[in-house]
Amino acid sequence: MDCRIGCGACCIAPSISSALPGMPNGKPAGVRCLHLTRDNRCKLFGKPERPEVCNRLQPSEDMCGCSAQEAFVRLASLERATNPSRKADTLIHVASIITL
Repeated sequence: MDCRIGCGACCIAPSISSALPGMPNGKPAGVRCLHLTRDNRCKLFGKPERPEVCNRLQPSEDMCGCSAQEAFVRLASLERATNPSRKADTLIHVASIITL
């Protein structure tokens, strides 16, 4: 599966605990990565400074579903399953993003 152009769900929905360029404390769930463009493309894609965690994340039908909205829902669910202490915040952020 190829990445869905303009989706950006993997750069918004999940938390990232490792440091990112310009985000030394990582990224909370439901917060846009500061390297995500307005049209939901990664400014660091293909560049050496792109974090390894981002390079390793590969699109799949299980993660991305059939639409950007489905990707947000699935990634938020994975976030809750792996970080249950943040589940309420993740749901609020993702719900507000989906309705934009």
